[in-house]
Amino acid sequence: MSSGSGDSLFQFTAEDYGGSFKADLLEQYKLYVQSAENVSARRVQSSRYLLTLNAALVALYGFQSAGFGQSYWALVVPVVGIPVSLLWYLIIKSHADLNRVKFDVIHEFERHLPTAMYKYEWRLAENGEGKSYRAVTAIEKWIPILFAILHVVLGIFIVLSLVGILP
Repeated sequence: MSSGSGDSLFQFTAEDYGGSFKADLLEQYKLYVQSAENVSARRVQSSRYLLTLNAALVALYGFQSAGFGQSYWALVVPVVGIPVSLLWYLIIKSHADLNRVKFDVIHEFERHLPTAMYKYEWRLAENGEGKSYRAVTAIEKWIPILFAILHVVLGIFIVLSLVGILP
C-alpha cells in the first residue's frame, strides 16, 4: 500500500512496509548522505581541473608574450579562458543547486529519524549566510569570476597592443 502521492519521499508507511522499515530507512539515509558528499567531491574535482586549465592559459599567455612579443595568437588565451571561466562558474552553481536539493531530501529523511543532525547544524550555521559560516560555494564562485575578469583585461590589453595603442 502506498502512503500517498508521487510527491512524497515515502512510498509506504512503516506498517505497510513491514518489519525492516526502520533498518532499511536508516540504510537508505546513509546511502543518500554519501551521494550528497559525492556531489561535493565532484565539484572539487571539477574546480581543480578548471583552475589548472585557467592557470595554464595565463602561463601560456606569459610564455607567448615573453618569447614572441604580442601577436594575434595571444588572443587564444582570453577567447578560450572566458568561456572556460563561465563554464566553471556554472558547474559550481549546478553542484550547489543539486546539493541544496539533496539536503532538502536529507532533512525530510531526518523527520523520520530520532535526530535531525544536518537540519540542526544548518540552522546553527544560519543557513550558510551567517557571520560564523559562509557556504563554500558562495566564496568559491568568485574564483572563476576573477579569472574571467583577468581574461577580459588580457584580451583588451592584447587588442590595444596589436592596434598600436599600447607598446
